[in-house]
Amino acid sequence: MRVMVAIDESDSSFYALTWALDHLFINAPSTVEGGEGEVGMVTVVYVTQPLQHCVYPAGTGGATYYASSSVIESVKKAQEESSAALLSRALQICKDRRIKAETLILIGDPKDKICQATEQMHVDLLVVGSRGLGMVKRAFLGSVSDYCAHHASCPVVIVKPPRGSASSKK
Repeated sequence: MRVMVAIDESDSSFYALTWALDHLFINAPSTVEGGEGEVGMVTVVYVTQPLQHCVYPAGTGGATYYASSSVIESVKKAQEESSAALLSRALQICKDRRIKAETLILIGDPKDKICQATEQMHVDLLVVGSRGLGMVKRAFLGSVSDYCAHHASCPVVIVKPPRGSASSKK
């Protein structure tokens, strides 16, 4: 079975990753003789927003300011470092549980990119975390998990954070 777990900077997405590893891979056959080895495989996906090359000031005048190439490169480098740190953390969680993992970084709208990736990679199950947004916040901000549940080409498991956690109170 091909499992994809979408992560972001939130604790709830890492909780979803650990939940998936602990609950979906418990009976997977070992890949090393003797029963001691890694089991199963998971794809961890992270979607970063595309870089905006211009800034529109909030004041009057309507002028558009374009970022210099050095600023753009600096922001790109910071995005890459942030992505690498998140995926490194996710890979360590998988390694600790002796589960093989591959990573995927996409650029664009997380809702669309995650759904496209599930279709292109023929994923059997998508696991996403829930930030616990209320109805009003979800209506204004949108919900990646809700969108994926309705548009992904495979079954979707939405993992809610444990009761009483800081991310479930937001």
